[in-house]
Amino acid sequence: MLRTAEEQLINRGIRPQDARDLLQPTQKIDEYEFWQHQSDGLAIFISKNLFSYYCLPVDFPELVVVNDRFHFKPLLPLLTGDGQFYILALSQKQVKLFQGTRYSVSEIELENVPQGIAEALRYDDAEQQLQFHTGTSPGSGNSGGERAAIFHGQGGGNDEQKDDILRYFRQVDKGLQELLKNQQLPLILAGVEYLFPIYQEANNYINLIEQGITGNSENLTAEELHSSAWKIIQPYFEQSQQTAVNHYQELVGTGQTSNNIEEIVAAAYYQRIDTLFVGTSVQQWGSFNPESNQVELHSQQQIGDEDLMDFAAIHTLFNSGTVYAVPPELVPGNTPLAAVFRY
Repeated sequence: MLRTAEEQLINRGIRPQDARDLLQPTQKIDEYEFWQHQSDGLAIFISKNLFSYYCLPVDFPELVVVNDRFHFKPLLPLLTGDGQFYILALSQKQVKLFQGTRYSVSEIELENVPQGIAEALRYDDAEQQLQFHTGTSPGSGNSGGERAAIFHGQGGGNDEQKDDILRYFRQVDKGLQELLKNQQLPLILAGVEYLFPIYQEANNYINLIEQGITGNSENLTAEELHSSAWKIIQPYFEQSQQTAVNHYQELVGTGQTSNNIEEIVAAAYYQRIDTLFVGTSVQQWGSFNPESNQVELHSQQQIGDEDLMDFAAIHTLFNSGTVYAVPPELVPGNTPLAAVFRY
């Protein structure tokens, strides 16, 4: 692929030595140790003033693009459509919060959230003791003028145990409310099943998903939690995409949709696209001249061409549109590209 890139650079009029110098930074990563720590895909971006590479959890078809700007379309599934979600891993000994996407998961550092029921009850009991010692003003209803205190033992019957867990979870929820305020992302619980209804009673986060990951969360790695969570959350994101597809189909014939690439490319440039469906594994080479509003299509990549589907997707994102980067067979209308216009 580097040889192909060098040939394309030379064909664009760059001196052979300058082409080799431009690609030279790749030699720094082409070593044994580097290749032992790869993910599914590798993306490399090179320009005169930039060299960046990313090991990514996407299996890319091999592609070399030499142009005046970087080619991003294969990376779009990482950035659009799949959304984000949270995983709350709960046990009586620990609490962990993760943020996930379709391809990744990372742990979020927690503050003001108790790490286990023992810590929560110590804090809760300390607050109750403070309230008890503070007392109330005389005449509050008992003969001594002091408020009577009610204490719960540790380790009584099932109801008492549930009450302790509920107190614990209310503290967890209180800490999460500070962290997740104004968030709209779905939240998935992970833990032993009997904890679920207790946490749901304590919960105030509106986007808690009813279905959870059952089992002892202490025994699950972040990757195992992510895999189980994605199976639960995937239908929610697919529903959003299907709603967009249905909206497209409802508007067919009204002039507010198109699967004509020439029309779509110009509309993307002029900020007219609300929703774009783009096939990730195909390219349409050509060029767009904004001054004449002309689109030129080529069956094979020519010098100076760019992937016009990539062009449409990037301009849609730049202009606050929604892009669904999907396999070509999932684009409505059985075409590589489809759009819903704003007007």
